[in-house]
Amino acid sequence: MERTEADIDWELVQATPEFRLLRRRLRGFVFPMSAAFLAWYLLYVLLADYAHGFMSVRLWGNITVGLVLGLAQFVTTFVITALYARFAHRKLDPLAAELRAEYGH
Repeated sequence: MERTEADIDWELVQATPEFRLLRRRLRGFVFPMSAAFLAWYLLYVLLADYAHGFMSVRLWGNITVGLVLGLAQFVTTFVITALYARFAHRKLDPLAAELRAEYGH
């Protein structure tokens, strides 16, 4: 019989080595990736505000460095999403499945 959420001792689950490993792996990916993306975004904003000459350099036609870097922000978001999905599938999902199987939810 499957347990309901009210039946699960969440503090016990959080204290297990498997859950701590799951949380450590998640944080090991999310925190550095978030910091890197925020640094990249801040660099873009600072360049846009203080490096007008550089950002307005035309690469071809009306395409400027600023436009390319701005579009690269979107590309970066999609790449990070794909990396996270791959990471979660390989490193997080198996541990989460073990916890679900053991503690029934």
